[in-house]
Amino acid sequence: MLGQQIELDGVLLVDKPSEHTSHDVIARLRGMLRTKKIGHAGTLDPMATGLLIVLVGKATRVSQFMISLDKEYEGTIELGKTTDSQDKEGEVMETRPVPVLTEEDIRTAIKGFLGDQYQMPPMFSAIKIGGVPLYKKARKGEDVEREPRFIRVMSWDLLAFQSPVITFRLRCSKGTYVRTLAHDLGNKLGCGAHLSSLRRTATDRFNVSQALTLEQIEKLSLPEIQRKLIPVGEAVPSVAL
Repeated sequence: MLGQQIELDGVLLVDKPSEHTSHDVIARLRGMLRTKKIGHAGTLDPMATGLLIVLVGKATRVSQFMISLDKEYEGTIELGKTTDSQDKEGEVMETRPVPVLTEEDIRTAIKGFLGDQYQMPPMFSAIKIGGVPLYKKARKGEDVEREPRFIRVMSWDLLAFQSPVITFRLRCSKGTYVRTLAHDLGNKLGCGAHLSSLRRTATDRFNVSQALTLEQIEKLSLPEIQRKLIPVGEAVPSVAL
């Protein structure tokens, strides 16, 4: 890194690694970019990888707009096992035999999840009730009443099926818990399921192919990082700062 002081403003597309929380990524970038004014537009679970939109400087003012954009994911679902967190990070709660299923069976089941709907957020989530994140209550074995949230699933495509693993691509609205969709799909198929991998490939027109890894960013000087930032007016044309 060069020693000069540069005020950075703009949108940085980051390819989040697994086993990092979104907060971890921001904490690392805060040091690299030498700024306190930094945040992200839509969290990813620790096990998930892919596109994390990072807002730097004045770009933090458009956080609510960027968070509201539709998301696209690719991932895998393992049938036959349910977990308390609805993904592979949780404890296995139940194991059931997987019936003989065809790709057409999976596609038919998936179709039932398309469109507008209300989804019950999982207990293992960062949603706060009474100022306390639900996941902290879940770790204590508590099950708190929570409000279902309105979501939209625009498309859910089966990419491959090799029992017990489903590979998929999903496009959905903000606030959609993909692991809950995986859990509910498992229930619909009668054998249970959990989300075994997840990668965010796009947020609206921003694609993970445009993103930098933390290691790549670490090797850049501040002027080089500045050139990688998408100006706010380009990222959000309707917003003037």
